[in-house]
Amino acid sequence: MIQTPYYLIDKSKLLANMEKIATLRELSGAKALLALKCFATWGVFDFMRDYMDGTTSSSLNEVRLGHERFGKETHAYSVAYADYEIDEVISHADKIIFNSIGQLTRYADKASGITRGLRLNPGVSSSSFDLADPARPFSRLGEWDVKQVEPVMDLVSGFMIHNNCENGDFDLFDRMLGQIEEKFAPLLKKAEWVSLGGGIHFTGEDYPLAKFAERLKRFSGEYGAQVYLEPGEASITKSTTLEVSVLDTLYNGKKLAIVDSSVEAHMLDLLIYRESAKMSPNDGPHRIMICGKSCLAGDIFGEFNFDHDLKIGDRISIQDAAGYTMVKKNWFNGVQMPSIAIRELDGSIRTVREFDYTDYEHSLS
Repeated sequence: MIQTPYYLIDKSKLLANMEKIATLRELSGAKALLALKCFATWGVFDFMRDYMDGTTSSSLNEVRLGHERFGKETHAYSVAYADYEIDEVISHADKIIFNSIGQLTRYADKASGITRGLRLNPGVSSSSFDLADPARPFSRLGEWDVKQVEPVMDLVSGFMIHNNCENGDFDLFDRMLGQIEEKFAPLLKKAEWVSLGGGIHFTGEDYPLAKFAERLKRFSGEYGAQVYLEPGEASITKSTTLEVSVLDTLYNGKKLAIVDSSVEAHMLDLLIYRESAKMSPNDGPHRIMICGKSCLAGDIFGEFNFDHDLKIGDRISIQDAAGYTMVKKNWFNGVQMPSIAIRELDGSIRTVREFDYTDYEHSLS
């Protein structure tokens, strides 16, 4: 057995998402780019490549990884590029999307050899978290004013608009897209391509994929523009678990189990957004709080129901552990970094990455 902790990517579950993406591409004509900010485990890129059109990035490192490891279309975006990195970014990208008019005009000449775009901010979003809301007051993410964008239209051929966040409500998506059309119609009519970003949970259960495809196709036809989507979580949802083992059990008014992993270090978004991990099955008479091993008092995965009392050595599978986990894992407390393993379609499991003391030491100075 593989030593815990480790992330386990299940290709059969990943395939279910890939097939929905392929269906959407076929029905809508839209292209799908993997959002590396959410998931960048390149050990499965060869598998995902057959179902997606390329990658989109948020930094120099991500655009290089997309170009070298995934291939196909490579879109570069960053909230701001630095002078020392812009040439290398351009060397790896087929398309570069600038966050502001200032960045666009600063680097337009350097990027004249590739496709250029600009991020627009429609002022509406589906986010219920201010922290993640791209349309929050005073947002720095994209340009808002049509009149300011029109004078630089000769520098770009398309736009990126990212305003969805874990949005599984098609009707909400439809309404917001209508608001985008109403606000930015003068710009959209001149665009050759439009990326609608990520955060659309169209691979979720019961999502009306056909209606979504029809809406995208209608949008594309209305403006004569190639539509792009940038699925991150939608690409990898429910494909991965974090496998952990119980190290100790306590009772302090509640039953507690300490595992050989850490929310702070290995599933950081749970702390950031104050959410509980997911456990399946989650039923039985024994209610137990699963705790991480770091010194942070709030390093807690959540409370779950088990069919038996946990004991030292028991293994637990924490569900849906792909998105924003491996890209955010860290060495807090020096807690052992989880390995990365892949379950192949035939059921066999192989470890593709292990971390040791040298990796920890080299992450510091």
